[in-house]
Amino acid sequence: MLSKTVEAIQDGQTFLVLAHEGPDGDALGSTLALVNALNEMGKEATAFNIDGVPDKFNFLPGSESVVTTIETGRTFDVIFVLDVGELRRAQLDVRPMCKVLINVDHHPFSEDFGDIYYLDTAASATAAILYRVIKELGHPFSKDVATCIYTAILSDTGSFRYSSANGESFAIAGEMVDAGVDPWHVAGGLYESQEVERLQLLGLALNTLQVSPCGRCAALYVSQQMLDQVGVGAEFADSFVNYPRSINGVEVALFFREITSTSFKLGMRSKGTIDVGALARELGGGGHHNAAGAELAGCINDVMQDTFKRIDQLLSEMV
Repeated sequence: MLSKTVEAIQDGQTFLVLAHEGPDGDALGSTLALVNALNEMGKEATAFNIDGVPDKFNFLPGSESVVTTIETGRTFDVIFVLDVGELRRAQLDVRPMCKVLINVDHHPFSEDFGDIYYLDTAASATAAILYRVIKELGHPFSKDVATCIYTAILSDTGSFRYSSANGESFAIAGEMVDAGVDPWHVAGGLYESQEVERLQLLGLALNTLQVSPCGRCAALYVSQQMLDQVGVGAEFADSFVNYPRSINGVEVALFFREITSTSFKLGMRSKGTIDVGALARELGGGGHHNAAGAELAGCINDVMQDTFKRIDQLLSEMV
């Protein structure tokens, strides 16, 4: 698929690049890495995300150019859909808008919807796959492109803490630093530029901490009332799942965010013992072995306790 993707870029002139709703570092880093590279090649590339750019990613080169709407009737030679897992997560009907649709992803069980389907579940991030594409094109890595790729990989590997941090991810990161990336600048943007409201929301969320009866699963949740109290959007709760995961003895961390009074978005993180991706698919969601999510119906106590029971059962089977 590498050669087909490269050929589509060489043959195309107008491009749309987009990723999933509620974009994370890999989604935005991949989007902007590819858009910046295409524009540097003399192509006409547009970056789209239905939810725009969260403030903490404003340091990414090209972030100001991301659009949240596409005018009716506009078409492109090639559309890249990145890191989505399922096309519905792009929140845009792209099929009628292009001659060639390319799906690039690293999620297991990713939906095959593109004319070109470039999937590599061994890649640490979607940005690692795009690195290969840009490399194969013979395009030099500018500081802007390198910063986006480095940020995406740093984010999706948990600062190289997750099992996805393979040799390729370290090699790419090193090459991007050689291309001009300032690691401190990126780390500062990702981790040391928090709004006071996020910490206020975290304080409310930490008060909801619960640990399952076996002590190997822990959870937090954020309600809409908490968000309203602090006066922020749901993106301020990104990465809260890392706090219960840091508890000594916890193997699986859960984070619930209220969507409506009877539905919650669930994020799960595993330290490797449990395949939370498989559990997420049982629940109608998806993701990786160690990071996955789904949407659940019910009240918070019911969905939390039911998920605890599922996790505890899986953990007991591992003994």
